[in-house]
Amino acid sequence: MDRRSILKHAGVAGVLAAGAAPAVHAQATIRWRLASSFPKSLDTIYGTAEVFSKKVSECTGGKFQISVHAGGELMPAFGVVDGVQSASVEMAHTAPYYFYGKDPTFCLGCAVPFGLNARQMNAWMYEGNGLKLMREFYAKYNIINFPGGNTGAQMGGWFRKEIKSVADLKGLKFRTNPFAGRVLEPFGVIPQSIPGADLYPALEKGTIDALEWVGPYDDQKLGFNKVAPFYYYPGWWEGGPQLDFYINTKAWEGLPAEYKAVVEAAASHANISMLAKYDARNPVAIKQLVGSGTKLRPFTQDVMNAAFKSAQQIYADLNNSNPEWKKIYPDYSKFLADQNAWFRFTEGTFDRFMQAQKL
Repeated sequence: MDRRSILKHAGVAGVLAAGAAPAVHAQATIRWRLASSFPKSLDTIYGTAEVFSKKVSECTGGKFQISVHAGGELMPAFGVVDGVQSASVEMAHTAPYYFYGKDPTFCLGCAVPFGLNARQMNAWMYEGNGLKLMREFYAKYNIINFPGGNTGAQMGGWFRKEIKSVADLKGLKFRTNPFAGRVLEPFGVIPQSIPGADLYPALEKGTIDALEWVGPYDDQKLGFNKVAPFYYYPGWWEGGPQLDFYINTKAWEGLPAEYKAVVEAAASHANISMLAKYDARNPVAIKQLVGSGTKLRPFTQDVMNAAFKSAQQIYADLNNSNPEWKKIYPDYSKFLADQNAWFRFTEGTFDRFMQAQKL
């Protein structure tokens, strides 16, 4: 009887007696370090890396240990791509659009303005060409990626003053992701790139006039409502931003097959877990914020229309100037169009009806 037959037909006692323990438990202990781009205070985003690490340990009987380190602990929050690429750490957990400055193509692995929502992003990654195309791009950075969470559609952020028209954006020092900043620059916005841990003091001291982070649950924990009264929606620049686990290619290739399967499964578990947390916790937080005086405001239609037009022009320019972008964006764009054509009949209509009801 071969080993597979033993494992299939024998109980645990029989397997142990036969000396054929599952291979994953026979592996040598492996220790990796994971550099996060996020502060420990955020149990949602930073905590997703801990969810991943814990699951890897559980599935390997403690033989594969991954220590999680907050942004700034091992390297700067925005330095994790360099860290993984150079093998300073084996892996990282981050938002790919932070690395717009390296190449705007990174953003397609996370979120671009007026892009895919969370469900659509999962569909493109797992059932479309998303994972294949992004891995081809990341290969030149010595990185293999796994989807590592999603926040769902985000809020538009906290503002010291009301934004009643496009004209009110002029001169606004606004912390946002780099791609959104580029879209807003034609209207006089001065984009700021600041790690999450430094946002509150920047807004409190007036270094910036406005900021966006994620949504009610995280924003309440970070206390932004204490220093800015107006809370805008939606965050049109990130309708479904995906975070990623980045793994150094050589480190990945050095793993036994069993551990590779564990990493893939643990990443999928963390991916689902993060979105579930936000969907469960944001409704409570938004009620509390409004109850404490936060003033909710929608972006005006002229702001939305102007931003949409600006984004489409940038996409066209990138298609003409960036070969890496052009390899991926046409597929992404077609997938988005097909998804929206479908969602408008079922998801969109159902959601609009239900959200108008009093339950």
